[in-house]
Amino acid sequence: MSVPQLTDAECDTLLTAHPEWSIARDGKAIERKFQFGDFSEAWVFMNRVALLAESHDHHPEWFNVYNRVEITLTTHDAGGLSERDAVMAAAIDALL
Repeated sequence: MSVPQLTDAECDTLLTAHPEWSIARDGKAIERKFQFGDFSEAWVFMNRVALLAESHDHHPEWFNVYNRVEITLTTHDAGGLSERDAVMAAAIDALL
C-alpha cells in the first residue's frame, strides 16, 4: 500500500513546528543532529528513540559517534516525507 507524500505546504508546517529539523536528500527526508554530554547519554537517547520507532512502526536512519547522534527520517513507501515522519519527529522532540 502506498503512503502519500507530504505536500510542500505540509512540509513547511512540519519545519515550522519542528525548527531543529531540516530538509535533506532533495526534499525527500528531514534530519536533525543531537549532541550529548558523553557516549552514555547518546546511547540512552538512541535506546529511547528505538522504543518509539518500534511503537510507531517507523524506523529512523541514524549515525552515532561518541556523543553525537544524527537522525534522518523518510518514508520509503511514500518515496519521500509522509505524515509518519512528522509524527516521529514530534515524538523524538518530546524526548528532550
